[in-house]
Amino acid sequence: MISAIPLTIVPLILYNVIAFVFAGGEATSPIWQSSLFTLTLASGQPWTPTLAGLIQVVAVCLLGAEILKGVRYHKRSVLDTLVSTVVMIVYVVEFLAVSAAATSTFFLLTVIAIVDVAAGGAISLGATKRGMPADGADH
Repeated sequence: MISAIPLTIVPLILYNVIAFVFAGGEATSPIWQSSLFTLTLASGQPWTPTLAGLIQVVAVCLLGAEILKGVRYHKRSVLDTLVSTVVMIVYVVEFLAVSAAATSTFFLLTVIAIVDVAAGGAISLGATKRGMPADGADH
């Protein structure tokens, strides 16, 4: 049952903890652009990743893992898609209704959740069109 929990919920929780605990619920808090470290690249230019960028990287990596999970496990594909859809709706509603979520970072996280649902649906549809059982049973 725990495998039905979409990984895209992790950035949602992470963003909300940072936004409401550390940033005081302010979308414009400087914490989002705070420097994590600085690395000098081979070009000689410094690269300074931010907290907002780190959350985005985590979300993209988890999206990739979620897509791989969707390809591997077909036993609960309907449940997985349903739970992913609920998480996506939470993202959309929060983006539209919560001032602390009115940021480009949260918008990108919302788009990632939408892509997760679309990819899950496409994977399930592809399995159905190929005649593969969606429940993971062998022929």
